[in-house]
Amino acid sequence: MSRVAGVTHMVGTDGGLIRFGPDRSLRLDSGAHLAGLEIAYRTYGQLNADRSNAVLICHALTGDQHVASPHPVTGKPGWWPRVVGPGKAIDPDRHFIVCSNVVGGCMGSTGPSSTDPLTGQPYGLAFPVITIADMVRAQAMLIDALGIDTLFAVVGGSMGGMQVLQWAADYPERLFSAVCIAAAARHSAQNIAFHEVGRQAIMADPDWRGGDYAQLGVRPEKGLAVARMSAHITYLSEAALQRKFGRELQRDGLSWGFDADFQVESYLRHQGAAFVDRFDANSYLYITRAMDNFDLAAAHGGSLARAFTRARDVRFCVLSFTSDWLYPTSESRSIVRALNAAAARASFVEIESDKGHDAFLLDEPVMIGALTGFLDAAGQARGLT
Repeated sequence: MSRVAGVTHMVGTDGGLIRFGPDRSLRLDSGAHLAGLEIAYRTYGQLNADRSNAVLICHALTGDQHVASPHPVTGKPGWWPRVVGPGKAIDPDRHFIVCSNVVGGCMGSTGPSSTDPLTGQPYGLAFPVITIADMVRAQAMLIDALGIDTLFAVVGGSMGGMQVLQWAADYPERLFSAVCIAAAARHSAQNIAFHEVGRQAIMADPDWRGGDYAQLGVRPEKGLAVARMSAHITYLSEAALQRKFGRELQRDGLSWGFDADFQVESYLRHQGAAFVDRFDANSYLYITRAMDNFDLAAAHGGSLARAFTRARDVRFCVLSFTSDWLYPTSESRSIVRALNAAAARASFVEIESDKGHDAFLLDEPVMIGALTGFLDAAGQARGLT
């Protein structure tokens, strides 16, 4: 454990935790302030002598800081093994890799399951509403605490891509390059609708108890599982579901009841049941609300191009997938057009894939090749060896 300038820094086998003192509260877009902010994070690799090789990876809705190491709860490998690792596009032998749990999360960073210093109980719904900008503001505090002035790259997919865009709008002077994968500059009505179904499933669970379930020793597992099932459908494509499951049955013949007759039903139930072991229901409410409220252009007079005006020196890479109906290619094209209008340097690749939104987490050689090529070229321009 080390202390510097109002910051307590603890490092353990599962990563690091930084706690900011009362004089370093996080100012939120809502006007509230979070005192005693804690940010849980993992790092991989070494920071070079001139501190120019740091890569910040931003996780998606249900992700966390364990991007390239086993999850402490599930024991499963990190969530991006095809991209992060020795010899991969983001390489700990070349890069100093940082990935933190977002504010509002449930893997160590301050969130609704954290203890409210005013009551000594979990925050629950007393936790203030957060935004994507709040998440990025907290990440900037972490990067400061790690002694890094400029990031070589900030990289993320889905909600992580939203954070990348927010970084480019709010802290362009601290970025050399930015990679936004399968994301959008604001949520569509359809995105919001799916999230609302999930939130209502959680809040309709009798064990949600108005958000105070942690104090009462229960968990809204059924509601959270249904929320996960609903969301998971949006991460896949119809072609992927058909290829993987079709109308295959779990057993010979129908049960003529409401058990999981079809393999796709069993798959979704498994996804829901596994999710409740590693995620907090209130965090799900808060993070989905942050995504729904995200509208990067809104703070810039409705002009997305104006949001990137100060980012002209940042090198951008924008990637999308043809079968992603959650964040379709049209959303990425809007981002690229705004970057072009702001005279920023942007490369764009639409990747042919039938795997849906989750393609960015899967084995997609074109994506990996594009990401590797972009970061290699940026590294040469940055003077990294």
